Amino acid sequence: MEKFHAHEIFVQLLHLLLLLLLSLQCLSSDYTPPSKYFINCGSSSTISNTKRTFVGDESSDSFTLSPKQEAVEDSSPSPATSQLYRTARLFRSPSSYEFDIDQIGIYLVRLHFFPFSSPTDLFTALFDVSVSGLPLLLHNFTVQDTSNLPLIKEFLLTINISKFMVKFEPSQQSSFAYVNAIEVFIAPDSFIPDSALLVTPAGSNNSSYKGISSRVLQKVHRINVGGSDIEPDSDTLWRKWVPDDPYLFNKSAARNRSASTETSYQRILSGYNDSTRYIAPPLVYMSAKEMNKSDSDPLQFFNISWGFDVSKNARHLLRSEIDNIPLGAPFFLDLLVVSDDSGFLNVSIGPQIDSPVNNSFLNGLEIMEIMEELGWVSMENESKKKTTPLLVGLVVGGLALVCIVIVVLLLRSKCRKEKPAEASHWLPVTVDGGLSSHSRVYEATIHGSPVPHLNLGLKIPLAEIQSATNNFSSKLLVGKGGFGKVYQGTLRNGMKVAVKRSQPGHGQGLPEFQTEILVLSKIRHRHLVSLIGYCDERNEMILVYEFMQNGTLRNHLYDSDFPCLSWKQRLEICIGAARGLHYLHTGSEGGIIHRDVKSTNILLDENFVAKVADFGLSRSGLLHQTHVSTAVKGTIGYLDPDYQSLLPREQVNLAEWVMVRQKEGFLEHVIDPLLVGKVNLNSLRKFGETAEKCLQEDGADRPTMGDVVWDLEYAFQLQQTAMQREPLDDSTNDAASTFPLPNVQRYPSYSLSIDGTHVPARRNDGSETTESEVFSQLRIDDGR
Repeated sequence: MEKFHAHEIFVQLLHLLLLLLLSLQCLSSDYTPPSKYFINCGSSSTISNTKRTFVGDESSDSFTLSPKQEAVEDSSPSPATSQLYRTARLFRSPSSYEFDIDQIGIYLVRLHFFPFSSPTDLFTALFDVSVSGLPLLLHNFTVQDTSNLPLIKEFLLTINISKFMVKFEPSQQSSFAYVNAIEVFIAPDSFIPDSALLVTPAGSNNSSYKGISSRVLQKVHRINVGGSDIEPDSDTLWRKWVPDDPYLFNKSAARNRSASTETSYQRILSGYNDSTRYIAPPLVYMSAKEMNKSDSDPLQFFNISWGFDVSKNARHLLRSEIDNIPLGAPFFLDLLVVSDDSGFLNVSIGPQIDSPVNNSFLNGLEIMEIMEELGWVSMENESKKKTTPLLVGLVVGGLALVCIVIVVLLLRSKCRKEKPAEASHWLPVTVDGGLSSHSRVYEATIHGSPVPHLNLGLKIPLAEIQSATNNFSSKLLVGKGGFGKVYQGTLRNGMKVAVKRSQPGHGQGLPEFQTEILVLSKIRHRHLVSLIGYCDERNEMILVYEFMQNGTLRNHLYDSDFPCLSWKQRLEICIGAARGLHYLHTGSEGGIIHRDVKSTNILLDENFVAKVADFGLSRSGLLHQTHVSTAVKGTIGYLDPDYQSLLPREQVNLAEWVMVRQKEGFLEHVIDPLLVGKVNLNSLRKFGETAEKCLQEDGADRPTMGDVVWDLEYAFQLQQTAMQREPLDDSTNDAASTFPLPNVQRYPSYSLSIDGTHVPARRNDGSETTESEVFSQLRIDDGR
């Protein structure tokens, strides 16, 4: 008995010791909001609020400003304007704030800009902002929008040096820089992860993006979902949160949810990141958006979607704050999302198809852009810069000598007989979507062209294209796409044309340019857009097409400025597009897969005749090959059903949702409200049957394009004659009821699910299927 009591006492002491160690660990890792650095620029006074004290930069010993330059003051301040935004520091030449750093870690750097009335018009400022040894934070920065002042630029970056500098430099000699206030303070430990799950425009393969904590992040959006504005003084790290309503696609699909008490930040869950009051303040977790579900029609709203403006083709850290309000155990999810060239990032939440809980919710959302390396700035002492003029003189002199030698050599070479340059290989499209090693070789001379001459008789001089488009006048701009901008023009012979000019950074380039010319130069069809010519002078990549008077099909489907297309017109357009694709699959040499069929690539001429366009992503097949593999290509929302689908089917995929309606016998409920009463139901049902066949999972079960053309023509005849034929025995000509389509689009995405215990788990349905397996039944010779 005594031994038992001794053992029991030992266990109790051990428990106490463990609790003591845990408490010491918590104390050592506890974060205290710092008291520096907060700077009131252009002033000698100190401004204190509830949690921060901004020190004037005129005479402070905690940091240095060198060289100190002009201070300006608001000449007629409004009583509502904060004292912090009534002064500013002006820089007409490069100048830097230097801070002593005593702790390595991730820091928040905030720059406040509030252009006020002063003898110097602050709205005309144009400048760069950089920091020690890192890329430019701001380049050619100016403040023009007065609707959202003050403008606060927030950055997160790692500082591992003892002296940290923030440098302001006018972009032009006649310009200047300014700033009203600066914040530089350390963030809590592990505030930014070093890695996160990577999601690209094509989806996710469960790989991670590493090195986030070593990059510079800029805050783009910080959203309090379901709540109101949260001002900096109400946030644990002095952040500002804004409501989510302006970003909602369909406000009727969501409703607000709120809690009466603050979250307790309990740590009772596992498998994900526990939140703290520094990740998001209690006010964020006290509100949420949840689905506005209807018991009478549970499929009416199957998700909530938001859309955000972001930089094109950029990497973003997306952080979602989530808390089931009654539970009081908030957590957050981090994803590294790569945006596409649309300039939009769309976020949707919804329940899993097999989940017993048919609701979803979100409390907060943050989007931070990983900044690209626009330029590196050296923060050397001015004494070292005194040698710059001498070095510049030596370099310029050396370059001049080299240029003279090159000019002499070029002049001598012109006296000789011109010799062809090294053979240039332009490699046509191949089965695997790449470049062939057995392609024809074209001779080319050095002429500043990105591609060799094809002798196709399609080359148009750049001067004529410039004349046709009034030197690419913005007034003649008719559209933008993955390749670049599209202009309307008129050639010298009076022909109206569409001129597509490549732009760097638009995602498509030389391979697509080459493919477009090679494909369109060997095919001609009533329902395929005709290539008039191309231009590759001066490294330009320009394609010239026949001009399509009525633009894209998408414009007529979604733009209210255009007259509504009748059901007859829509069927004729579908038939035309199908005929064009049927010719590509079977009538052209070797067969061609378009891989980018969508409403923006179906153009309409003056008679609304449909023509398939944009062959930059297409690839050719070989007749003797019955099975062909290809990489995933195309545009968001327009994918062959055999591609891997990572989203719940009828909950997010609009096509699947319509098929559910069709099986329920309510297909007429999803038609365009403007067509109600004008569509023959037999025609509509035949159209729905055709669409359902095309959506079959197994490629062998899907019809050929020839069969699709026949079915669509049959639907057209039913519309024309109101033909009664079994089993389509319903001759009713009135689709009497309509159903509001949710404003949702299908986007390549990565889905995270939360099960009954609220533990997030990765969801990647069908992840074992390879791209080759996906397309193992795509038969070129059958014209699918």
